Amino acid sequence: MSRPGPADPVVAVSGAVMREGTLWERTLHQRVSPRTLAVAGDRLVVHERWSRLVCLDRWDGTVRWDVPFGLWPRSVVVAGDRVLGIAQDSDVLRCRDLATGAALWEAALRPFTGHITVGAGTVLVGGWRGYSPLCAFDLRTGHRLWSTGQRHDTVLPLAVGDCALVGADSGTRLRLVGMRDGAERARWELPEPLTPVDAGAAFCRGADDRVLVRCGPGTVVEVRMERGTVRTLRRHDTALMAAPVEYAGGLLWLREPGGYAVVDPSDGSLRRRVEFRQRPAEGVVPTGSGFLVGGDQGTVLRLDLAGRVVARRAVSRRVCGLWPAGPDGHPDEVVVATRGTLLALGL
Repeated sequence: MSRPGPADPVVAVSGAVMREGTLWERTLHQRVSPRTLAVAGDRLVVHERWSRLVCLDRWDGTVRWDVPFGLWPRSVVVAGDRVLGIAQDSDVLRCRDLATGAALWEAALRPFTGHITVGAGTVLVGGWRGYSPLCAFDLRTGHRLWSTGQRHDTVLPLAVGDCALVGADSGTRLRLVGMRDGAERARWELPEPLTPVDAGAAFCRGADDRVLVRCGPGTVVEVRMERGTVRTLRRHDTALMAAPVEYAGGLLWLREPGGYAVVDPSDGSLRRRVEFRQRPAEGVVPTGSGFLVGGDQGTVLRLDLAGRVVARRAVSRRVCGLWPAGPDGHPDEVVVATRGTLLALGL
């Protein structure tokens, strides 16, 4: 992807300068959310125009393939060389080739099946709002491996090695089940009920073997998978948004109504508050000199390492999510999803 050159405009904020440039932009003709967009390597897969699934080149936004999919997805996931999705107007799990968009296999589902989690060569679906059982399929062939049979209530499961972490929406029990056989391997009790996060995840993968779990109105619980231990990492002083913990730049980011609380992952202490008077969008993107975040008033903000807003860039619509687009984990480019567009910014 080309980098902004000397002729690109700059924006001065409080004495600092942020170089800006829209590298590419695509109108989707609908709103987009993190569950309808997946980023993998040099490609983006996004649902657009109400019924199409499109693969874009991550660097210049050109179309790699464009295929019919169905109405608003319950989920779109990229796993290796495969794309998986469930549309709301058909009770089918579809698998396509990431390189070409060609259909590979499909599997019939019960009505209102949602959630897709992939791990250990297995696709785990179901449990969304308790409408359907948990079912597992082989990623390569689509062969059904197991099912709970009865309807199951769970937040979006998290793949952990050859297992999946599951827990009932607003429940206090966590279970670790085998991806290939569904057998329970471990269970834990939480100090408060799991936070309902309908379109996202209550779980976040941290450093090493740690998993961070949102509970109650403002609690973060740490589960050490290898040790089998659970501890309350933080009880926040105010109610947080119904959103997952984000782990970025070695820090935990908790979404508040007007910004972020930044927490030390070792002891749960508050490092700082980032207040920018907007509801933060999903996605904290580390850069070489700080972080990029977005807000629902159509702004992408650059923060320094101390969490101060040093520059901001207005985009056309409400920001829904941010993804890194630059190489080596230190991007100077970011992919931004809004309510109606997808664009890449060079910052």
